[in-house]
Amino acid sequence: MKIVFFGTPQFAVPTLEKLLHHPEIEVLAVVTQPDKRRERGNKLTPSPIKTLATAFNIPVWQPQRLKKHTATLTKLKESGADAFVVVAYGQILSQTILDMPKLGCINVHGSILPQYRGAAPIQWCLYNGELETGITTMLMDAGMDTGAMLLKGTTPIELLDNTDNLAQRLATIGADLLVETLFKLKQQELTPIPQDDSAATYAPLIQKPDYGLDWSKSALQLHNQIRGFYPNCTASFRNQVMKITATVPLGCAYSYQLPPELTKILDKLPDLSTLSGSPGEVVSITKGIGAIVQTGEGMLLLREVQLAGKRPQSGWDFVNGTRLTVGEVFANG
Repeated sequence: MKIVFFGTPQFAVPTLEKLLHHPEIEVLAVVTQPDKRRERGNKLTPSPIKTLATAFNIPVWQPQRLKKHTATLTKLKESGADAFVVVAYGQILSQTILDMPKLGCINVHGSILPQYRGAAPIQWCLYNGELETGITTMLMDAGMDTGAMLLKGTTPIELLDNTDNLAQRLATIGADLLVETLFKLKQQELTPIPQDDSAATYAPLIQKPDYGLDWSKSALQLHNQIRGFYPNCTASFRNQVMKITATVPLGCAYSYQLPPELTKILDKLPDLSTLSGSPGEVVSITKGIGAIVQTGEGMLLLREVQLAGKRPQSGWDFVNGTRLTVGEVFANG
């Protein structure tokens, strides 16, 4: 089976790796976003997909605007591919492109469609506190993740999952599901299932205001925001912006969801019923663990933070380094 692969970020890498190592699949070329300048050194940096394709000597095409790039469109048309595989590419494919391959354009999407259509399904799924998510493979059409569904794979979401580790898990599921999808399609063993548009939800691009923490929210809402938009959520500390990158919502409602090693650590915490404060206020500091902050509902343990210009550090190192005291208040981000 001959494939052209479209993808850009790390999330797409396991799928391309699976295709490259499959004895019955030939990856003809890879289409990825143009190299970008990164902050450190301002050097042009290739996408993870380009790096992998280059290591396997696969041709790489990087049009700025695919729909307008005649040379790339010509190469795609002449490729003779059985299918185009699309995993987090980052550009919309025109109907002209969608019509080129024999089996169609197959997308690997990071949600259980029709829920969380759009650019950031993993992030918003965590933000909304979902208990399960998954991967859907689908035949692409001209809409935004509206194509007919092919196969699905699911995974539970744990309380301490964040965008990074959940994406890694989903990427592995997606790689396996994509190969199964391709061969079942080729053998005409799949019946595409139209999506129920009335059940659709959306996962738009994350904007800078989404990162700001509001301490009047509940501990669970803040925790979900921090892990969903990891590692970029911000609060204000001593009139400076800081990031909060890992937390634990405290209370018996959540303790059963924690790994045993963390449960043992949290046994050292004081009786929460004896603590109180205003939203954002540090109500307790536990040696070796870190600060407990009052929220609009419940309390939040700060496990990892990042001060401006510094590397991420544990909650306890943060307490020591700043000489944090009970009664100090974090302002909204």
